[in-house]
Amino acid sequence: MPSINTSDLIKLTQKLVRVPSEAGDEKQVSELLLDEMAALGFDQVWMDENGSVVGMIEGAQPGATLLFDGHMDTVGIAPGLTWEHLPFGGEIADGRLYGRGSTDMKGPLAAMITAAGSVERKQIHGKIAVSASVMEEVLEGVALQTVMEVVEPEMVVIGEPSDLRLIHGGRGRAEILLEAIGRPSHSSAPELGLNAVQAIIPALQTLETLELPSHPLVGRAILALTDIISEPYPGHSVIPSRCRVTFDRRLMPGETPASVLAPFKELPTLPGAKLQVRIAKGEYRTFTGKLLEREKWFPAWLLEKSHPFIRAAAHGLEKAGLAVAFGTYNFCTNAAYSIGIAGIPTIGFGPSPEGLAHVVDEYIEVDQLVKAAHGYKGIIESVLAK
Repeated sequence: MPSINTSDLIKLTQKLVRVPSEAGDEKQVSELLLDEMAALGFDQVWMDENGSVVGMIEGAQPGATLLFDGHMDTVGIAPGLTWEHLPFGGEIADGRLYGRGSTDMKGPLAAMITAAGSVERKQIHGKIAVSASVMEEVLEGVALQTVMEVVEPEMVVIGEPSDLRLIHGGRGRAEILLEAIGRPSHSSAPELGLNAVQAIIPALQTLETLELPSHPLVGRAILALTDIISEPYPGHSVIPSRCRVTFDRRLMPGETPASVLAPFKELPTLPGAKLQVRIAKGEYRTFTGKLLEREKWFPAWLLEKSHPFIRAAAHGLEKAGLAVAFGTYNFCTNAAYSIGIAGIPTIGFGPSPEGLAHVVDEYIEVDQLVKAAHGYKGIIESVLAK
């Protein structure tokens, strides 16, 4: 039986880290992965209309399709902050592989590809698919939807960092726009207008005291103000007539747009002003030129630990020599589509803790990277083997 080639796994991770790939600029990484999957013997490898790369391995016997998903886009490098290790160097020091995307999530992606390529086909009933999806950092699950419409998986594994825990749920995310409409006037006579910035302040103060729901497994909901924009800007001698505030709302299982927006529709404002609230819409163009559009509502999800897929995955991790610990994601992932919208049984499993994503001097422990690859292989063999 082929084994995990640790050296090749590390080299692939370094290759991926050394190629910058912010959301919308993943072309070089996608081309690299087309070649890597083909070299590993995937039966089919293709790039879809969004630029996501998909590899397929056919088992010896018919059966279910198991999809592993890892996004190849990353966040950028924050200006003004110094990295001790080059962000695109792929340097290894003290057992850590450094670089942007090492944890989130080029390391997990390399581990999934390497694990799938090492599986003995004659033992597999069904198909193994690995998707390297685009644009996850800005529109969770939108590119994965295109992949799933072609692959049609019965089960999905999200490879986001989980510190090698078996993940069975996660928070969702919504972007909410709250807008106040006032009335302009010359700033030498502010009493003739209605300042939209001042009008929205009572609403913001009320939201500071808003009670948010919690879930015993997924945690608590979060409402974070992320920007305030007034118009016109710059306000040359004019009272602002419009003020828009954006909130990041972390979602709990079972929440709906109506339930989340309901408290916003009761907020106070200054007399004469109007408040409007809505879910924001995202529009982003991929490097292939495809326009991805979606309301920014990405639901939370939860799969019961008694589900057969989870039991089989846990068995596979045990067979791979890993201790099984369960958990849920604090952040939002592509699972918002795979199970949150499409309803396909989904789990998460990946190396490295969540807290190493998006940070200066991002790194992944090489030991965790290797263990994750063995874990992915164990999941495949347990779920799809005879």
